[in-house]
Amino acid sequence: MKYSLLTLLGGGFIAGILFWGGFNTGMEATNQLEFCISCHEMRDNVYQEYKKTIHYSNRTGVRAVCSDCHVPKDWSHKMLRKIQASGEVWGKITGTIDTKEKFEAKRLELARHEWARMKASDSRECRNCHSFDGMDKEKQKSRAAKQHENAKKDNMTCIDCHKGIAHHKPEGMTEDEAGG
Repeated sequence: MKYSLLTLLGGGFIAGILFWGGFNTGMEATNQLEFCISCHEMRDNVYQEYKKTIHYSNRTGVRAVCSDCHVPKDWSHKMLRKIQASGEVWGKITGTIDTKEKFEAKRLELARHEWARMKASDSRECRNCHSFDGMDKEKQKSRAAKQHENAKKDNMTCIDCHKGIAHHKPEGMTEDEAGG
């Protein structure tokens, strides 16, 4: 009996490690650019826009990929985001954004969801790379330096002003949504 219990515990431990390793590998695979643009809805729409931005090509060679902006790094927030993303996968399966026209018709709704998520998290994913304290105001244009100073003072977050930094702004945005 003692040997059987030890075997059961050992087998369970090994099975747990294998499950966790497989699960984690799967989660990381879904954070790769290749996965994100594997469906034509992303590849033909927002990916093409992103390739024309500073987040894709810049003087330093640092490139942010989809998951850098759209998937939190810490485990609990990442899991919540992956669950939310299942609704986006449902949109693909049901064909609600499978053409350029359908995508554009839903772009504002999709953007509003993402802006709200970013606002609620204080633009957490932006802050993985950018911070007010890390900004060299001497190297910024005077208008940008002043606006960043005011934003810090007013507890604003990146998405308040930087909508459209990596993707086109949707048609039909309100003046409040347009930001800075």
